[in-house]
Amino acid sequence: MVRDVRNIARGLAARFAVLRARDFERHGVSRHWLKTLVGEGQWERTGRGLYHSTRRSPGPNHSLLEVTRQSPQAVICLLSALRFHELTTETPSEVWIALPRNAWTPHASSVRMKVVHLTGASFTAGIEEHRIEGDTIRIYSVAKTVADCFKFRNQIGTQIAVEALRDAWRSRKMTIDDLWQHAKICRVANVIRPYLEVVTQ
Repeated sequence: MVRDVRNIARGLAARFAVLRARDFERHGVSRHWLKTLVGEGQWERTGRGLYHSTRRSPGPNHSLLEVTRQSPQAVICLLSALRFHELTTETPSEVWIALPRNAWTPHASSVRMKVVHLTGASFTAGIEEHRIEGDTIRIYSVAKTVADCFKFRNQIGTQIAVEALRDAWRSRKMTIDDLWQHAKICRVANVIRPYLEVVTQ
């Protein structure tokens, strides 16, 4: 039994960088054994019910993984999505996530979060899946992120939204058709139009 549990724990460490306590239980590792593994230094507790394998060094997007592990509904958005897509050199002090309206807001002790709530297509459109440290996170596409920046320009600043638009266009990370589609979904087409005309001249 002891050997089986340790083998399971090693297998999980090889596959995942971050797991919840319930994930261990699903694979047959009880909370008692999880406490033992933490005591032995194989896993470390990084937040409420969240554990990180000590065999893996956290990568630059580790905080995104932690947040989405704690809140599977979350989609990485706005400033954090800009950083992921390399549309800004600044690293935001918080992880920005989108959740459906009325969804439970997670409380991660190890990562500061900024939450925006969206409904309908504003939430579901433009979601991409990316691999980070052996796991999958959901993050908005470049075009959706730019549209969101204009939608939430009062929170992040119009200048950041305009810079995101310019950099995404110049780096050819989106097309006008993609941007226009998401601008309509986010109801910011009229807001983006004059900036887009300048950028594409």
